[in-house]
Amino acid sequence: MWRMTGVGILIALAVVMVFGLATGAFAQDATPIASEGLPGGIVLRVVERAEADTVIDLGEKGDSIGDLLAFGNPIYDPANQTKLADDQGSCVRTVVGKSWECVWTLILPEGQITVEGPFYDATDSVLAITGGTGAYRDARGQMTLHARNAEGTEYEFTYEIE
Repeated sequence: MWRMTGVGILIALAVVMVFGLATGAFAQDATPIASEGLPGGIVLRVVERAEADTVIDLGEKGDSIGDLLAFGNPIYDPANQTKLADDQGSCVRTVVGKSWECVWTLILPEGQITVEGPFYDATDSVLAITGGTGAYRDARGQMTLHARNAEGTEYEFTYEIE
């Protein structure tokens, strides 16, 4: 739960509501929703267009442990129409052909949200929300990543913020 009091809570809630209502980035009815087991939490759904993903081949030629994936990509609303934000980060290959260990930042107008954890090549991934800044300064929870296509060019991110 965010550790804000009084006016701070109202300001943060207003920012989240305005952002969600203006962009449609929340539940289907465009309002933040409380997730089951997350009293007072919010769910933020966005789409990443993986336009700048770059793999740097380190060590053995081809896919190998230690390869680096770096990126800085645009983030869109759930309909993938309106640009809302950007993300940036990096991943290190840890299991050849299966997974990367990643850390990145979602950069929103109201602040940033950081995540860390495994990115799986062929299945959905769940990463930890490790913190944030601004309206998200005490954020924690989890982010689920789901590939929208086989090419790996679009991903759905669902942030469950406590």
